Amino acid sequence: MTTAALQTVLTVPQRFRGPEGIANGGWIAGTMADSLNGGRSAVEVTLHAPSPLETELRLEHVANSASLSHGDKLLVEAIPVAEDLEGPGFVPFNDAARAEAGFVGLQAHPFAECFACGLREPGDGLRIFPGPVEGTDLVAAGWRVPFTVTGEDGVPASIIGAVLDCITGWAHFGPGETALLGRLALQIHRSVQPGGRYSVVARPTGRDGRKMYGQSAIYEMDGTLVAAARATWIAPR
Repeated sequence: MTTAALQTVLTVPQRFRGPEGIANGGWIAGTMADSLNGGRSAVEVTLHAPSPLETELRLEHVANSASLSHGDKLLVEAIPVAEDLEGPGFVPFNDAARAEAGFVGLQAHPFAECFACGLREPGDGLRIFPGPVEGTDLVAAGWRVPFTVTGEDGVPASIIGAVLDCITGWAHFGPGETALLGRLALQIHRSVQPGGRYSVVARPTGRDGRKMYGQSAIYEMDGTLVAAARATWIAPR
């Protein structure tokens, strides 16, 4: 018996761009996770090609998987994974905020318009600027959640995906270095409160040729794990 696909249309607003002209990979990953199970159990999202902005894309569900396509071109696939994602380690909010001073993107930023980590106006972009945490292999930033990212049901999974995404790249990048997100597995354990303050933390977990691996998390002020991710980035040839 063939399982019929459930199709809907997804259009990525210009606001949620990553690199120029394409969607932020974490925003896409969070959106895909939300479409499967709300992100409450782990979902692995593979980005096969960049998702264009302000374009009608086809979101399909078949059995327990989801895919995003533009015409005949497959852009993204998402599947549930049987694991609980863990964070790289808690950094207190004040320490995470202090680490922002070392953000290498302030010296040279390859994606200055990025919704998550770009140099956008406060309230428009998230302005998450992770810098190194002294004496560790962690990078961290303080996230002050703007009310401008709040939906009817609170802060959506798409925003949480964007937060967890870029920081795993900056765990590797030096000034001028760049790569694109290839895969993000994410899991949301608790809700994010508008106006709240959270620590966003990441750690590099390995490198293999052009592939870079990392893990990230969002923590409440008391160290409670809110959401976690593991990422694969691919550097250009």
